[in-house]
Amino acid sequence: MERLVMKRLVAWKKSPYRKPLILKGGRQVGKTWLLKELGRRYYENMAYFNFDENPEYRDFFKTTKDVYRIVPNLAMASGQQILPGKTLLVFDEIQNSPEVLNALKYFHENAPEYHVACAGLLLGITLAKPSSFPVGQIDFLSVYPMNFLEFLMATGSGNLAAYLEQVEDLAPLPEAFFNPLVEKLKMYYITGGMPEVVQRWIETQSVGQVQETLMNILNAYVRDFMKHPETREYPKITMIWDSLPSQLSRENKKFLYNVVRPGARAREYEDALQWLVNSELVYKIFRIKAPGLPLSAYDDLSAFKIYLTDVGILRRLSKLDPSAFREGARLFVEFKGALTENFVLQSLVPQLDVTPRYWSRTNPPYEVDFVIQRQNDIIPVEVKADTNIKSTSLKKYAETYPQETKLRVRFSLNNLKFDNGVLNIPLFMADQASTLMGIALAEKG
Repeated sequence: MERLVMKRLVAWKKSPYRKPLILKGGRQVGKTWLLKELGRRYYENMAYFNFDENPEYRDFFKTTKDVYRIVPNLAMASGQQILPGKTLLVFDEIQNSPEVLNALKYFHENAPEYHVACAGLLLGITLAKPSSFPVGQIDFLSVYPMNFLEFLMATGSGNLAAYLEQVEDLAPLPEAFFNPLVEKLKMYYITGGMPEVVQRWIETQSVGQVQETLMNILNAYVRDFMKHPETREYPKITMIWDSLPSQLSRENKKFLYNVVRPGARAREYEDALQWLVNSELVYKIFRIKAPGLPLSAYDDLSAFKIYLTDVGILRRLSKLDPSAFREGARLFVEFKGALTENFVLQSLVPQLDVTPRYWSRTNPPYEVDFVIQRQNDIIPVEVKADTNIKSTSLKKYAETYPQETKLRVRFSLNNLKFDNGVLNIPLFMADQASTLMGIALAEKG
């Protein structure tokens, strides 16, 4: 399977400013596979070290900080030649190896000729802890689940993927492309973007196998919850996780602690929730009080929504049967459109430097699903799960902030269109959203 992030990995290899690399991302998004594939395709050889399977490798880093002593030891242990610029050194499962993390500083300062790339399970939690982490000595690259474009390429629809990538104007798409893309998107809602699940679908064409593989991943997540250093947090993490479908099935998707457990208070559960955020299993989307730069300065920290990092995981966690695939637009509108909002968010995040927010008002109620910062433009985004495109909240937002609103964006099952300051993006073009917004802003002048 082709992963688009490989281009960025190759750019890292070629960069004169290259530092040791850490791949960040949740469980099962393909970090280890990517590093091994990078080594296979673009280096003469690869030396792979898994510090969970072989904890004895850590001893090489405990006794010395001298890279020129560490590397020969690794070479002897692995039976691999380690040549500057020709060998990719892969350090996997480094989350519980602070001595290895610390040594990356010395690879950068004293031996930049060695190419070092790292990954690890729940690494986001490790990096969130105060420690002697080598700040400024590391390159980071985030890895996400496969997006819809990658799904198309993997499942034999490279022609559709190529068509989406070459769209350069805001004219409606021909039905010959539009209708097949809608059907493919339904299947993506079933599988999601976890590489193992997509691979299983490619190999078996069995929805039952997809269901089983997704459940195995969910079970692995629950086992990960047990790795929290304080055992009393485990049931709290589990209760929050299990509550997410209920949270998202509500009309107002603001996260409520009393949905986790009646009478629950924020101070009891906020650490458990932050653990899920740091483990990169969920996104925390704050409400903003007003649009402005930077977005974070306008966060209302008391109000936020929680989404999962993968729509297939959300569907499986929600126990929505894949038979909904055959029922028209049901997959898109189920759970008050939560699957569709989740899909759009997971498509937007890799395209933006700033995590999206949302905006709402009460009495009367208005809510814009996402507010994004694209370069220096603040853009409101509304998500419609079908062809009903009435957007009273988007209109109210523009009336409230006319100077700040250069462009309004709506995702729906309608065709591509730019009219009266509103850009309608078909849901299956969510991965091209930033490019399409740029075209619309340029047209608007």
